[in-house]
Amino acid sequence: MVFSSTEFIWCFLPVVMALYFLCYLLEKKTNHIKNFLLLISSLIFYAWGEPVYIVLMLASIVFNYLMGVWMGKKQSKWLLAVAVLGNLGCLGVFKYLHFFLTNLGAILHTQRFDHYQLALPIGISFYTFQALSYVIDVYRGTIKAQKKPLDLALYISFFPQLIAGPIVKYRDIEAQLEHRVISVAQVSLGMRRFVYGLGKKVIISNTMAEIADTIYGLNAGGISTPVAWLGAICYLFQIYYDFSGYSDMAIGLGKIFGFDFPENFNFPYLADSIRDFWRRWHISLSSWFKEYLYIPLGGNRKGNVRTYLNLIIVFFCTGLWHGANWTFVVWGLFHGAFQLLERGIFGTWLAQKAPKAIRHLYALLVVTVGWVFFRADTLGDAVQYIGNMFRFRMHGTFMPGACLNGYNVTILVLAVLLCGMLQKLCPKIYGVHVCKKDAISGWDLLLCLVITLWAGTLIICGTYNPFIYFQF
Repeated sequence: MVFSSTEFIWCFLPVVMALYFLCYLLEKKTNHIKNFLLLISSLIFYAWGEPVYIVLMLASIVFNYLMGVWMGKKQSKWLLAVAVLGNLGCLGVFKYLHFFLTNLGAILHTQRFDHYQLALPIGISFYTFQALSYVIDVYRGTIKAQKKPLDLALYISFFPQLIAGPIVKYRDIEAQLEHRVISVAQVSLGMRRFVYGLGKKVIISNTMAEIADTIYGLNAGGISTPVAWLGAICYLFQIYYDFSGYSDMAIGLGKIFGFDFPENFNFPYLADSIRDFWRRWHISLSSWFKEYLYIPLGGNRKGNVRTYLNLIIVFFCTGLWHGANWTFVVWGLFHGAFQLLERGIFGTWLAQKAPKAIRHLYALLVVTVGWVFFRADTLGDAVQYIGNMFRFRMHGTFMPGACLNGYNVTILVLAVLLCGMLQKLCPKIYGVHVCKKDAISGWDLLLCLVITLWAGTLIICGTYNPFIYFQF
């Protein structure tokens, strides 16, 4: 079940909200009944799309609960090793076993391993990383082990951020599991955030996806340079509005039920370097790798060579986390290479001498090219596509006008304006009148009404509706 579906918007969410607020009236001082309701709702939500692999998620919950309790009593490195290996082992079997065996078969020149492939459980990368952060923090003594299994189960399986994040650390919502207050203002802000995210996903991302998928599906030999750039730019906006839209919906849903989730995006396409981009893009994943991998490896405390090695390891893992394909690995290493470059003389020149416009163009160009590796099916396809972008071939079998009607051009313009440009150029209009942080304005109500009607119409009409991050 996806957030941008009629089942979720018109059936699942209204029923869960009605039952939740009824429970709130019956139980204002504690959250036992409310947490139980949200847990059952989350399990139903997950079972809707993964009826078999709900057993796997429940096993993960039981395993990490026991590990947490045992490490709460004894901070043993052996217990931590078992917990980490257990979580990573489960993730490895379901997500990377086929990738490893396929590459092993290629090395050994055999196809005997090709049929060893398991279906990828939805959201396994996200809930596994949440579980890992919990057991590691219990070992470190940052948090106390959760003695209530239902509360830990809710933390791992909570449906707003179960499928595609943001990755929430247990300490961020530990207190909210026990005590949280629901108010009309908070619910209103949550609904606004959900509607804005829904608009990002359904109106903008889905439109960009149709264009990008059409172009990436063409024979690479017949693509002209303008068409290649159009496809790359549309995918640039598709993945941003897809993922940030989902994060907005998740944060909004969390707020409706009394939870404050961390922000996951901060206008990444306004970045003026790749280091800045990763401070703005998928913030919850970046902070996870920094806290649980980069710093334990030594961070930048052991000299330049070790720092560079640590960064390469982190970005290799970042790429691999996104998918069991060499395209994702190369995408991660591509960003890692520019991270290393920016730590040298080039980074100093970029920060101190380069004009601001040049810095933004540089970052945007690197990110756009990087997304080609991310989107392509194979490394060969990615290299050929990037070649089409830079060889200045003006004629091909497919012309840009074939997928750029008036509606698509309008959405493309909106995508450019709303990815940070409008918010930066008109901060007072955006922050004071259109989107107040702690109140709902008249402009909010009008925009929410328009977005709801527009997105609702597209959903009912059954428009193209993929979710990129479901594969992770």
